[in-house]
Amino acid sequence: MIWGIDDLLTYHYLVAESFRYFDMPYETFWAMSKSEQAEQIWNVLFLQHSPLSEACRGVLTTLNALGLDVKKRDLRSVRKWFAAQKPDKYVTRVMQAANVQKIYMTNSPFDELERPTWERGFQRDGRFAAALRIDPLLLSWDEVAPKLAQWGYNVRADLNGKSIDEVRRFLVDWTKKIGASYLMVSLPPEFAFPANTKCNQLIEKAILPHCREFGLPFALMPGVKRAVNPRLKLAGDGVGLSNLSSLANLCAQYPDNKFLATVLARENQHELCILARKFRNLHIFGCWWFTNVPGIIDDMTRMRLELIGLSMTPQHSDARVLDQIIYKWRHSKEVIGDVLAEKYSALANTGWKTSRSEIERDVKDLFGGAFETFCRR
Repeated sequence: MIWGIDDLLTYHYLVAESFRYFDMPYETFWAMSKSEQAEQIWNVLFLQHSPLSEACRGVLTTLNALGLDVKKRDLRSVRKWFAAQKPDKYVTRVMQAANVQKIYMTNSPFDELERPTWERGFQRDGRFAAALRIDPLLLSWDEVAPKLAQWGYNVRADLNGKSIDEVRRFLVDWTKKIGASYLMVSLPPEFAFPANTKCNQLIEKAILPHCREFGLPFALMPGVKRAVNPRLKLAGDGVGLSNLSSLANLCAQYPDNKFLATVLARENQHELCILARKFRNLHIFGCWWFTNVPGIIDDMTRMRLELIGLSMTPQHSDARVLDQIIYKWRHSKEVIGDVLAEKYSALANTGWKTSRSEIERDVKDLFGGAFETFCRR
């Protein structure tokens, strides 16, 4: 679990923003301890400049919601407060502050820190649901194949022989091990389907059949350009325009599969809404990464409501740091609430009367209900 003030401050959003001001070499920053990095970021983004960006305001919203006095601008006292928190009780406190009942995690068998925990086993917290993240499997097969072989799966780099069957066995093992609610992958803008690639072979012959067998959606998140500036490490990824014909082809060719989608480029959002109008096996969710800022959330929420109504999930918190769910949900709900108030007012102007219970029904659908219904059907 990543949590607390130093993890909030060293989140990659703020790292990238800080380097707009830093004149130090990248290597100097990365050689620092996490606490030293946090102090550098605090000084440059919060003390030397007003923290107007969404990432900076989010830190302050989070601290304020937790009862900390941000007017003092005292990083030392904030650290002291976090140091006194017990992780299990803190999870409850954060979820209550965010008004969140359930958290869908991103779980990768290829994460060297995470995998041993799943293999060892542990007592699950029922508030946390798992999602099986498979980026390396699809995007780095040549590097992943030896690992799978090492773990006891009879696969070959050329995908011949029993490789596909063994990939299916791997997916079954991990779907059961973590209790996966869906499978997910982030994709580069140049992803194309159909195409004669190992990625597509795995999708067609392993991923989609597995999802059909277990009734699981396949979540696609296209548009990320990895390591645009590798010297920024995690903060160095960028965005690119995706060809959503690939998503349309998947939805059309595999009507018995369920697809979840969130797209990184703002320019792709309109086309994504149109695709959702055409394919009922496609569910749009969230404002991902660079679109997770109030102005774009407002624009995307309006577009989605106006084109596909309530059959979508307008937001997901997309939080790498636990505490971020506080600000990402509070800020999003303000925007979504304003848009909904405007839309219900427009309905009233037509003479249509919407009851309180109908509004509560609609909001329940938008904040998880429609998503869970889509996953179950």
